[in-house]
Amino acid sequence: MKAYVFPGQGAQYVGMGKDLYENSALAKDMFEKANEILGFRITDLMFSGTDEDLKQTKVTQPAIFLHSVILAKTLGDSFKPEMTAGHSLGEFSALVAAGAMNFEDGLKLVSQRALAMQKACEVEPSTMAAIVGLEDNIVEEVCASISEVVVAANYNCPGQLVISGSIAGVDKACELLTEKGAKRALKLPVGGAFHSPLMEPARTELAAAIKNTTFNAPICPIYQNVNAKAVTNPEEIKENLVAQLTAPVRWTQTAINMIADGATSFTEIGPGKVLQGLVKKVDRNIETDGYSTFQA
Repeated sequence: MKAYVFPGQGAQYVGMGKDLYENSALAKDMFEKANEILGFRITDLMFSGTDEDLKQTKVTQPAIFLHSVILAKTLGDSFKPEMTAGHSLGEFSALVAAGAMNFEDGLKLVSQRALAMQKACEVEPSTMAAIVGLEDNIVEEVCASISEVVVAANYNCPGQLVISGSIAGVDKACELLTEKGAKRALKLPVGGAFHSPLMEPARTELAAAIKNTTFNAPICPIYQNVNAKAVTNPEEIKENLVAQLTAPVRWTQTAINMIADGATSFTEIGPGKVLQGLVKKVDRNIETDGYSTFQA
């Protein structure tokens, strides 16, 4: 079975999507519609902005979503997913690509999500850190032993778990996890504690927007971050999407479940190759490839 996966924040680069815009009338129309919906020319920032421009959460998230979704649309009939998943923000791309919601609604939600997360980041200084080389349960136990806010946020692949929380909480966890034998405990250049309880204000804000958006049954199962299970029920999809902001991204478990359910190849659609690498770390025998540029 063919699985398609969609990347999250961090995969952006200057020039992303420019070849799509220049080579496909459909892509050009969709990008221009996006400029209109967002109220600013995100295409200018994507195609010829600076790294700093693209690092702003309100730009990064819609930019990656647009690159992924428009690229999937330009694949036409060759895009035939039998299962899909997306990492964090990428879940929105996966939902639109699989027909669970339309492009316009997806973009509006992604924009609202980005702005709500940006606001939540400003309430309390917070951060994330990648922990490499320890078992998940050791990381979870150490986080639970700290009185400050710090939780497991992204289960990326075996031996790589990202933690998230207050600056004091993450600093303390990094110190303790290094003592426990972590190969690396590296703070990430992010604006806040994504997928932690500190995102609660953003979750509340996004919940209202998701509730008012029409969702349909997707053309194939979507493995959602919150439970790493195949979902097709629109109401369940909505609930999981709301919970996603404060819950961990269970990517390791998602890849394991997709393979157990029959996925024989994973194709990453959107900027970068991060997810291909993570899937290979789960099962090196699985076939992976990706599309990040226009396919003639």
